[in-house]
Order: sequence, then structure tokens, then C-alpha cells
Amino acid sequence: MADAPKANAVVGQSGGPTGVINASLVGVIEEAKKHPEIQNLYGAIHAVAGMVNDDFIDLKKLSADTLEVVAASPSSAIATSRDKPDEEYCAKILEVFKKRNIRYFFYIGGNDSANTAHILNTMADEANFDIRSFHIPKTVDNDLLVTDHCPGYGTAAKFVACALMGDDLDNRALPGVKIDVIMGRHAGFLTAATVLGKQRDDDGPHLVYVPERPVSMEKFLADVDAVCKKLNRCVITVSEGICDNDGVTWAQKLAEQAETDAHGNVQLSGTGALADFLAGQVKENLGVKRVRADTFGYLQRSFPGIQSPVDVAEARWCGRHAVQFAMKEDNGSVAIKRLGNGPDYKVELFRTELCNVAEKTKSMPDEFMNAEGNGVTDAFIEYAIPLVGDLPKTEFLGGYPRV
Repeated sequence: MADAPKANAVVGQSGGPTGVINASLVGVIEEAKKHPEIQNLYGAIHAVAGMVNDDFIDLKKLSADTLEVVAASPSSAIATSRDKPDEEYCAKILEVFKKRNIRYFFYIGGNDSANTAHILNTMADEANFDIRSFHIPKTVDNDLLVTDHCPGYGTAAKFVACALMGDDLDNRALPGVKIDVIMGRHAGFLTAATVLGKQRDDDGPHLVYVPERPVSMEKFLADVDAVCKKLNRCVITVSEGICDNDGVTWAQKLAEQAETDAHGNVQLSGTGALADFLAGQVKENLGVKRVRADTFGYLQRSFPGIQSPVDVAEARWCGRHAVQFAMKEDNGSVAIKRLGNGPDYKVELFRTELCNVAEKTKSMPDEFMNAEGNGVTDAFIEYAIPLVGDLPKTEFLGGYPRV
């Protein structure tokens, strides 16, 4: 590999924000300042849209104090985009790169972002304009291939775990059925994390439904009825992407005219239709008087003050390693390898090919889901707990002996 060129760099944040995506951005900035090969570091406002429109800010001018606040802030500090660049779009980006002598490209995002980095890198090679193109993993869904887990997941998992701890206490105080719809189009990792705060044998969520396990309405109602008869209440978490037995999502069946984004994805989190539908089915078919439902929506990915310490540290580390890899390699995606678990939890970072991550998704493995298709296993809890960190302790006095 040739020596790293002396040129400018650009970094962008793509797709849905997370609670730690800015830590990855700060990691890139901090590491870029250490390498004289990177002369200027540009932040692309609104990701690839900013690159096409030549809309940048100078990230090297930010103070250390500002960077610390940025790293602790949720959402995308330099704004994001859901544009899906084709070759014509990427050709325009390369023209801007040539004009500004940008030879380093860092893109923080999910599998579509990895694909964008791959397309740009390939087109640049074909045009004899060498760039070093690196993808930095980010997603609350935790559904990228190769990496053990994704920065952004641990913090979102901590949020939903804490939210369900509170929801369960609320449901104990005023019993009934509570349904919470959680993000997760194809993968159930985030919905599964709602169990992580359980402290008592009868804590909710009592039922957990993920996209990897189809569920009929008959099965769903039978599960809820069984829990209600046992506990006189039921807390349920449901992935937005849960499917009927025919493989079609319940949300899609409900949408008369399904709204899609630039990637062809049906919008699942923008309404409370699925939550309302499930609540209506429980009330109508089981005769439960008190049924409530919430769609957590964007709160899961942009809630301040609840970062997982492990998540934010690893996100920042991924940003730094992307720059380090770019000093030696032409392209790649940063990935995490787990070396220990429990109290011995530790990881190392490594580089994988962009094509290994681009446009692919990972599902929860079978060993993380129970045989009944309505809960998770101890194997999942062992996997997820280190990524979330300490959770609050709670108490409920209603079960104490009467006097």
C-alpha cells in the first residue's frame, strides 16, 4: 500500500441518529488532528447531501471543551440524510472531492452507509482518483454483519430497559395490559433489551415479540390471556417489524398506503397504528378493561443524559480507529470483536472489507429467543448486559405482607 497522501478529509453522519454517533465523530476529529497527512477535516452538513452541495464546516477549529459536549450529545451534530446515492450522485460527490483535494472519506452509519462508502471508493479507483474510504458502524438496531455489536445499540438498549422498568411499576400500580412498540425493522435486538432491567420474577415485560419470530393474532392473544390469568396484568414489548405467519409485517398490513423512504423501507415508526391495533385486539377479544399502548419512536435514539459508558467509549474508539486504518489501508469498515464477557468483558477493533457490511443485515440468533417465540433467553441477557451498563434499582411495596 502506498504512503498515506497529504490531503483533506471529510466525515459525514448518515441515516438515523443515535445517542453516541457524535462520539464517533469526535473520535475521528481527535485522531485526525494527530496525523499531518490530513490537512483539513471537513464536516459534511446533512451527510452526502452536503457533499454534493459543497456544504462543509471546519471541524479542526472546534475546541476540546466543545468536543466533549458534542460527544455527550445525542442525534447527529452535523446533521444527517437518508439519501441513497446512485452512481450519478456519487459522481457529483467525487467532483467536489477533486475540487477540494479530499482523499479521505469517513462515513458513520449503517449498512446503506457502508454501501455508499463502497460505491464511492470503487468509482474513485475507476477514475484514477484514489481516496481512502472508511465506514464507521452505527445503528440502534444492532443489525450490521461482522461486528459483534454496533455503537448506538447499547445506549438505545439502556433507554428501553429503563423505560420498561418504569412502565412495569406503573402497570403494577394500576394493573391492566400495556403494549410498547419498539424500533426494529428486521432485527429484534432492541426490543429484546427491554428485559434487561427485570429484578423480580414477575417483572415485565412478560411477553417479547421480535421480527425473527412470526406471530399470528391468535397466538398473540392466547399469550396475553395466559399472562393476565396468572398475574392479573401483562406488559408486552413488540418490535415494529413483527410479522404475521405469512411473513408480512402487521404494520404493513395496517397501512392502506404504506409510506416508504429512499431505500424502499416502509415507515414503521412514524405512527402509533400498530400499537393502537394491538391494544384494540386485546380489548375486543379478551375483554380487558384497562389497555394502554405506546410507540416509543424517536425517543429511543435521541434521548440525552442516558448514554451507556461502554457504548460511548466504543463509539469514540471506532472513530479513532477509522482514521488509523486510513493511514495504512485503502478502504474498510471498522468492526468490534468480543474477547471476554461478564466482569471480563473486553473487545478489540479490526478492519473488514466494505462489501462484507454493505446492504446486508444481521438477525438475532436462534439461541437468543425462546422456543415459544414470545421471550428471550439467558444467552441474550449475557450478550447484552455488558453493552448497557448499570441500571437503576427499584422497589414495589404492594407485595409486602399486610398488617
